[in-house]
Amino acid sequence: MSTEKIVNADKETIVNQLLEKVNASPFLVVIDYTGVTVPEFTQLRAALAGVGACCTVAKNSFMAKAIAQAGLPDISAHLKGQTAYVTGESDICAAAKVINTFAKSSKKAAYKAGILDGAELTPDKIQALGDLPSREVLLATLLGTINGAGAALARVIQAYVDKQNGPAEEGSAAE
Repeated sequence: MSTEKIVNADKETIVNQLLEKVNASPFLVVIDYTGVTVPEFTQLRAALAGVGACCTVAKNSFMAKAIAQAGLPDISAHLKGQTAYVTGESDICAAAKVINTFAKSSKKAAYKAGILDGAELTPDKIQALGDLPSREVLLATLLGTINGAGAALARVIQAYVDKQNGPAEEGSAAE
């Protein structure tokens, strides 16, 4: 087997591994990590792992091939320079929150682009997703809103019933 075939097989293996990561994740976040030190990058990876996300560094051309093979939007224009790729199990907001926190503290990492459920995301949209409250807080807010509306409706109905029955009950109690 020639050296060229071995090299091409290695490249194909790497692209296939990236394709597996991209296909297994509902999102892909592309960040610029220029100037980030190894200990900082290790810290970022650990924080992302804590929310079910994974940060991968790969050649931009390999990731561009994996993205194309996955049938996702072409974001190859953003795949330049020192680029890291964040994928995860489910929650892009949690991953974006970790990246937002890291970027604020280190002032080094920046969003380049992203893909969520097959749609391209701008850096501003990813930033906004990271600024959302946690899933638990959003669910509690939603439940509070639903409960509040139901309680208000119950009070209105009870007031109507009291108004309709109020004088008759007083009269029957007096008799």
